[in-house]
Amino acid sequence: MEQVLVTGANGFIGRALCKELLVSGYQVRGAVRSLDQVSSEGRGVQYTAVGSLVQPVDWSLLLKDVDAVIHLAGVAHYLGPQTKEAEARFRDINITATRALAEQAAVAGVRRFIYLSSIKVNGEVTDGRPFSADDPPRPEGIYGQSKLEAEQALSKICDTKGMELVIIRPTLVYGPNVRGNLQRLMGLINRGLPLPLGGIDNRRSMVGLGNLCDLIRTCILHPAAPGHSFLAADGEDVSTPELVRLLARHMGRSPTLLPVPPSLLKVLGVLLRRSEEMQRLTSSLQVDISETKEVLGWMPPVSLDEGLKAMVTGAIGVQATGI
Repeated sequence: MEQVLVTGANGFIGRALCKELLVSGYQVRGAVRSLDQVSSEGRGVQYTAVGSLVQPVDWSLLLKDVDAVIHLAGVAHYLGPQTKEAEARFRDINITATRALAEQAAVAGVRRFIYLSSIKVNGEVTDGRPFSADDPPRPEGIYGQSKLEAEQALSKICDTKGMELVIIRPTLVYGPNVRGNLQRLMGLINRGLPLPLGGIDNRRSMVGLGNLCDLIRTCILHPAAPGHSFLAADGEDVSTPELVRLLARHMGRSPTLLPVPPSLLKVLGVLLRRSEEMQRLTSSLQVDISETKEVLGWMPPVSLDEGLKAMVTGAIGVQATGI
């Protein structure tokens, strides 16, 4: 039976992934910051508290007899100014800690290292042509840059030590208990507030939590997975107004979408110091997952509509309607 170590095991993705791996017959070890964070859903996972990844971690006991490491832990969702302190935190956790884990994993004889990176390595915006796996990286912020540098460090370690490496770059991940912008958007829809999003004409790729977990699970044993950087998405792009309408339908709401020009929304974002959030609402970010499907023989098992329904019913507790 394969033994797998999942870091960030109690996070949004980690909880769902550990559950899927247990159901699939894996022995799962979960690294968390504190055992106080472990949820009741994690029965069957062997949890270990490793503290903050800012400090050096001795992974030797957790890595003993492990076949594959799935490294989810990291810093994300930073919307503040790009200060030296913020950059140092990203480097300490997303780069230095990742490098240290991989080095210790190679010494321990781990067969495969799966790294959850980010589509932000490719960039923030597309203009008519989706990102593909072969595109040169163009990260714009400290988060995307830290993920790219972590990928580069892992490639060097794995090439030198003979450990297999799989990189996955997901788009926006959604699912039950999601937080951030999607949680706020669902709250606004649920309150019936008019939304100034009707004039937006964009296309966004997203990936459902179930689809991402299925892709990660596939990469644990697939013989063709090592050496690839896979882009992860549902394969169904959606505009911001379409997303609002889909969410509202599952929430039993009738949204009011005001046709405000995107240029005005961007000005509003600057005034409210929400430029990055407004960019995500108004711009396009599409990915081409054809290589992911072809190399792995993989198809997203859950449709965008099914995934959004699961998110709505799981996140805010309303009954799904209109199905």
